[in-house]
Amino acid sequence: MNRTQRSHELAKHALIGFVLFFAFFPLYVMLVISLKDNTQFLKSPFLPFAPFHWENWTYGWGVVNNYIANSILVSTLAVIGTLVGALMSAYVFARYTFPGKALLWYLLLGLLFMPGIMNLVPLFVLMKNLSLLNSLLGLALLYAVGGQVFCVFVLRNFIEEIPQDLFEAAQVDGAGPIQQIFTVVVPMSGSILATLAILQFLGSWNNFIQPLIFISDDYKQLIPVGLMRLDGEYVKQWGEMMAGFTIAAIPLVLIFLFTMRLFVKGLTAGAIKG
Repeated sequence: MNRTQRSHELAKHALIGFVLFFAFFPLYVMLVISLKDNTQFLKSPFLPFAPFHWENWTYGWGVVNNYIANSILVSTLAVIGTLVGALMSAYVFARYTFPGKALLWYLLLGLLFMPGIMNLVPLFVLMKNLSLLNSLLGLALLYAVGGQVFCVFVLRNFIEEIPQDLFEAAQVDGAGPIQQIFTVVVPMSGSILATLAILQFLGSWNNFIQPLIFISDDYKQLIPVGLMRLDGEYVKQWGEMMAGFTIAAIPLVLIFLFTMRLFVKGLTAGAIKG
């Protein structure tokens, strides 16, 4: 390796280290502050030192555990609903020809460019008319429908690349459209489905405005809104707040650690198929 190559490698690693520092520094600060009381926080917010106040974590868990359970339930239902609906819709767009198909497809793509906040008032009226306000199931349904467009767009392009012979062979064996989806499409698009599931789960988990508007009971709230309960009305207990925030971040960190390779594999498969 000559001097120029060595310089390029050093610059590349320095850039990676710089990015990683800014990515993980907020997590470090959050963890350090979660073990302090207000006096320690005001004295030195960024450096850990004894005594460590583990009771902050006990308090934080007591506040956020129900919100985390609600978020896991809603996000999981949203992922299932999104993938099932998107698979069927994408299969129809990829395999069938019908009047108005092109127009319907472009209208669907147009939804990708529509800001979600534009739909809040119509969605509120619709949810009210369907008696789905203040309902975790209604919120999961809303998330599932909202995540359809992007997933249909990705899956349609992938299904169109699957060899026609596979569908014909399945049809000869007596498989109908639903069976073809689960015996041909799903096995071949597993990594892409996993990537879409991760994106949908993270999007549902981090959604703030819709739970704030559509859920009124505190015990039904999701974690983004529930974390506001840690913010004291008169005095901020920074240690308790950061402990709650850290606990709320743990599920996302675990998802990242256990699905990172699968996520990258799905992105790579999508790029190759495209």
